[in-house]
Amino acid sequence: MKKILLVCSAGMSTSLLVSKMKVAAKLKAIECSINAIAENEIDDYGEDFDVLLLGPQVRFLFNKLKERYEDKNIPVDVINTVDYGTMNGAKVLDNALALIKNNIY
Repeated sequence: MKKILLVCSAGMSTSLLVSKMKVAAKLKAIECSINAIAENEIDDYGEDFDVLLLGPQVRFLFNKLKERYEDKNIPVDVINTVDYGTMNGAKVLDNALALIKNNIY
């Protein structure tokens, strides 16, 4: 099972996106766990995820988190602003799965 973690300012704005991603995963018969947390919870979450996606509003964390998880083979990326704004769960899910598969940094 793939584990996808989304991070935003308060964990609230990504909740709708997580819901849409879960619907897309179900429609594609992809077994995965998708969660959203606030940026201040990242230290409490550990390393129990396969990819870390940042909401556009916390893109300033990218370099820090990329460096932190790079040696653990956990890809980190910023969610495309248009996909985030339109809540395109299917596209964000596809991107997350591609990052896991290709381990793209």
